[in-house]
Amino acid sequence: MSFDLQLQGQRVLVTGGTKGLGAALVESLQEVGAQVMTTARAAPQRPLEGVTYVQADLTTAEGVNELAREVKQRWGTVDILINSLGGSSAPAGGFAALDDDIWLSELNLNLLSAVRLDRALLPAMLAKGAGVVLHVTSIQHVLPLPESTTAYAAAKGALSTYSKSLSKEVTPKGVRVLRVSPGWIETEASVAFAERMGAQAGTDYEGGKKMVMDWLGGIPVGRPATPKEVADLITFLVSPRAASVSGSEHVIDGGTVPTA
Repeated sequence: MSFDLQLQGQRVLVTGGTKGLGAALVESLQEVGAQVMTTARAAPQRPLEGVTYVQADLTTAEGVNELAREVKQRWGTVDILINSLGGSSAPAGGFAALDDDIWLSELNLNLLSAVRLDRALLPAMLAKGAGVVLHVTSIQHVLPLPESTTAYAAAKGALSTYSKSLSKEVTPKGVRVLRVSPGWIETEASVAFAERMGAQAGTDYEGGKKMVMDWLGGIPVGRPATPKEVADLITFLVSPRAASVSGSEHVIDGGTVPTA
């Protein structure tokens, strides 16, 4: 039996596609024949042939507008929008360490970048009555780490709620909306986070990695997920093979969250 994902020629926009999960997504989508456009604040050191890279800061409204203009100029619209941009640079120290600037930074990166881009690109998808929007959330919104991820977790929680509401509004009009909620993925950003936590505790990356896994209550499969594992799940979900899937949140966390 063939398992063609039927993504050949589909126009797919992936945000934050030069590192970590975003980069893995770009590769996964290109492997199945999609046309891929992606974004980052800086141009990639090793761009993939055939991928369109747009340099833009999506934490700002103007950066989102620049990207939307580029999409409309090159493609007119997108068939699939994957909001994978996210991360955290907040310091450890609990709620008291989070001032207004840190809160706004976490919200702009993890929530408002997706909200603004959806608002810019969804009307054209609705006009043709077809498309897929996928938001990358996080298990942090149900399993926050008070020492270090409160603002990030809150932003991802808001993204999850927004995504569910958006799905109820636009799925009847032909646009599927999905969420993928990863646990710890061993990306460049998560490695840097573990190193930062380790350094603050007077240890190294392995020590910081153990700290994070302990904070999470352990990962039953014994390791973080790889970017490719999460990218492969997302590639399936946005494909016509998953045409009946909408509004749902798909957890890929190695069993970290202890409830169903």
